[in-house]
Amino acid sequence: MDVPMPRPESRSARAEQDLQACVALMRTGSRTFFAASRLLPARVRASSIALYAFCRVADDMVDSGDMAVDDAMRVLLSRLDRIYAGDPIDCVEDRALAVVVQRHELPRPLLEALLDGFAWDAQARRYDTLEQVHDYGARVAGSVGAMMCWIMGVRSPQALARACELGVAMQLTNIARDVGEDARNGRLYLPRQWMAQAGLDADVWLRDPVGGPGLQTVVGRLLDEADRLYGQAAAGIAQLPRDCRSAILAARLIYAEIGQQLRRDGLDPCARRAVVPASRKLVLLAAASLQSSWVGRSSAAVPPLAAIAYLVDHCHTIEGAAFSSGISTRPLNQRMAWMLEMFERVEVRRLEERNATPAGEAPTGQRFSH
Repeated sequence: MDVPMPRPESRSARAEQDLQACVALMRTGSRTFFAASRLLPARVRASSIALYAFCRVADDMVDSGDMAVDDAMRVLLSRLDRIYAGDPIDCVEDRALAVVVQRHELPRPLLEALLDGFAWDAQARRYDTLEQVHDYGARVAGSVGAMMCWIMGVRSPQALARACELGVAMQLTNIARDVGEDARNGRLYLPRQWMAQAGLDADVWLRDPVGGPGLQTVVGRLLDEADRLYGQAAAGIAQLPRDCRSAILAARLIYAEIGQQLRRDGLDPCARRAVVPASRKLVLLAAASLQSSWVGRSSAAVPPLAAIAYLVDHCHTIEGAAFSSGISTRPLNQRMAWMLEMFERVEVRRLEERNATPAGEAPTGQRFSH
């Protein structure tokens, strides 16, 4: 016999509690992602918040050191098994991700790629070449770009490739910005071959990470590669739904500005961490809103970056076949779809309440973070 569904008011309350908890995780995580996500339509923002929350918790689990990396991965893969079976464990982020999986038939290989990237972090992998750095970026950021594109309802290989490349570009910017902090934690994501070419012994430098002409050269080269990928990814924004373009363009502009700020700071991420001021972010958010209405669509088919090709192939294979997890035809699917609608309604109400707040007064929990 089918299990009775909870009363509408209790379902709504739980959905609101789950969403608020996911928003709290996002606000204390990526400020750029949070700022840009506020431009997404409610139908997409609810899913992106839920996705971010699970990813954030998974990253913390793998990176915390509380359990061995292999053990943490086994736990997370088991949680994915239950999420894709429609029976998530009773915690906010898993319940929320199960909603996203059910609603959008999200390809599991994208989440598995992201988890692999988290494991690579915890294992302190060595990156000798730019291509190996691309491989890392494809997992920890390209996968997220593809998932966001998929959630927006865009499934073409070209659009997914550009979304992955935008994620990799952002990750290269993150690497350049965080060189000093990462080095002090014993981690290095700069291509070691580039460091050697600049006269730096990577292992010696890690023991005393300081700036200098050699480091400036390497960081500058990495930012140039990020800019190349930002340019290549730009064509994909025009393929997104109109109401999603401004958010993605805002993220692109803000992350690219981090690189420009790093250049203005003298390409010395060991001395200071480049930060885009809140006032500048607001300008870029406004610029993204204006530019999103006239971004051009390219008719050229550009081969994907080698590191992200396998992600695009996975998506293409899944799109061409039935969603094979066995969950989409269960009665639970209707319940999950209803739950996501509740998420979306909660988010719409939050936006309406924020817009109704008197000028000069910030709604509780919605003050701009920078």
